[in-house]
Amino acid sequence: MADKKAVKQASEFLTAHGKTARAVIEPIGRAGARIVLVGEDGAMGDLVLPTVEAASEVVAAVPELVEAEWDRETTSQIKIGSPHRKKMARMQR
Repeated sequence: MADKKAVKQASEFLTAHGKTARAVIEPIGRAGARIVLVGEDGAMGDLVLPTVEAASEVVAAVPELVEAEWDRETTSQIKIGSPHRKKMARMQR
């Protein structure tokens, strides 16, 4: 059974960023797995789940999420704006 909070957050992302979104599942070691969402408008979001299996269940539970890889089609859809670049630059310090 998919994590209800993560399903809700993914659905909220869809409401804000398009009717569908790409979902890339990434193992992140002991922390579990990360789902990177890429909306139709190019926005990115992420969710962290305890396992890759739990992440897969969330993607399966939200029909508007399309499981994807970091391929050309996915990366070309991302639009990184100035605020995000500034935020990431602050994190590097």
